[in-house]
Order: sequence, then C-alpha cells, then structure tokens
Amino acid sequence: MSADHSASALIVEGGAMRGIYSAGILDAFIATDYYPFDWYLGVSAGASNVAAYLGKQYGRNYKVYTDYCRRPQFKSWRRFLRGGHLIDIDWLWDITERELPIGLEHIEAVKDRFLVVATCAHSGEAHYLSPQADEVFQALKASGNMPLAFKGQVQLRDNIWFDGGVADSLPVEEAWRRGARNILVLRSNPASYRKKAYKIARFFPRLLKDYPHIAARLQQRHDDYNRALDFIRQPPAGCNIVEICPPDDFSAGQFTTDMNILNKAYQDGLLQGADLLRQKLF
Repeated sequence: MSADHSASALIVEGGAMRGIYSAGILDAFIATDYYPFDWYLGVSAGASNVAAYLGKQYGRNYKVYTDYCRRPQFKSWRRFLRGGHLIDIDWLWDITERELPIGLEHIEAVKDRFLVVATCAHSGEAHYLSPQADEVFQALKASGNMPLAFKGQVQLRDNIWFDGGVADSLPVEEAWRRGARNILVLRSNPASYRKKAYKIARFFPRLLKDYPHIAARLQQRHDDYNRALDFIRQPPAGCNIVEICPPDDFSAGQFTTDMNILNKAYQDGLLQGADLLRQKLF
C-alpha cells in the first residue's frame, strides 16, 4: 500500500502477559465488528492480539493468556535454571495453532495492511512483515521470540528473528512513514511508565555473543522506547495520536499467572474498548 497521508493506524504494544489488557480492548472491537483502520501493526504479544482481532476470534487470546500461557509446558523457571527455555514458544504456537482457530481467511483478506514487527537477528533492525496465510503463525512466533528466554531459533524467509520489541516496541514512526496521520496506540504499561536501562545490560554482549547486533540493540532499548513515547506525546504537525494505557494501579507483569490479576486486566480492557467505541474517535 502506498503512503496515504489521510490514513489511520492501530498499533498494539507487546509486553507478554500484560497484553491481556489490549486483548480485552480488541475483543470489545470484535464484538461490534469495528475495523476502521487502514494499517494494523502489532509487536510481540501485541501482534498475536492483532492477529486474533483481524481473524475475528472473540475470546481466543483471553484463553491463550489464562490457560496455555499458565501451563508449565510454556513457562518454567526450573527448566530455565537448568539451561532450557524460560518460555517455550515452539510449544505454545504449535498447540494453539492446532487447538484454537485464529481466522486465517479473515487475516488473508487484509494481509497487505497487517504488519508484524520482528527484529532481524543479524542486523538488529526492525522489519515490518506482512505474512502470507501460511506464514502467520511463524511470523507471530518471530515477533515474540524474547532473547535469552527462548533458546531456539525462529526462522522465516531465510532469516532468523527476535522479538519485535527489541528494535521497535512502539512503531508509531513507521506508521507515520506509511502515511498514517490518525493513530490509535494500545499500550501495555501505565502512562507514567518510562523504560530504564536493563540492569544486566553490560552482560548482553557475552550472553548474546552470536548476535552482537541484538545485544547492542537491547543495550539502547530504553532510549528507543522513550523516544517513541516522546513521538506519541509530541507528534509531528497534522498527526493525531490517541494513546490508551492501562490504569495506574495495573499490576499485571510480563510473567503474571495470577488469575485475579489477569481477569481484572482483561475486564479493564473490555471496559476501555467499550468506552473507545462510544467516543467514535476513528
């Protein structure tokens, strides 16, 4: 799609289990068949949420977060401490592809407008992939491949990929470059959040010695993230950005498994989605 400077975009941030909040918002959109955007961009867990939204699969990702992601086959600190995966995305995507429809026929209809953000293992740069129907699950896996947490490789289109959030957690500038001037951003952190440098940043070159550009990108990730926040709060002239954040008391974390916390986050998202629909911003 060529740049249309009157275009609109939906951007959904990742954040692992925190993504259940945006899943709630998007379920509210699905329930009213609300698809007003020209571009749909998702990062990591946010890409999975966008895919289920475009696939019109109400409640799918709620089940992913509250069932599959809470199983020990997916996340295991014991396995991680013994040298294995902290999170096994191969297991997660294999089982959910088999057991939970994602609506590939609907996704295929908008594939040129659906962008999955992933980070190239060799360059450390963000790529914005429009997956074909037979690539959707692998693209989502690529976008959610958290460095160090998953020990395997995720390959697609003759490349190796890491989590899209490594290089572009909030792809507002990419949406703007593609002509979007009305942008809705669904965040996974409260509005007051600013990313800090990782405490183990100096160890990344050793921990990721096979991927020096990924190590370097992680070391500067807080700067990239906060620059995107600045773009959201002070967009270029003629660009309108609506930023939706979880409430200040949002307690879901990357690896939260507490059902009370997850259910509250999802319900907060549903209510926020209903409120957005009433406002008719897009």
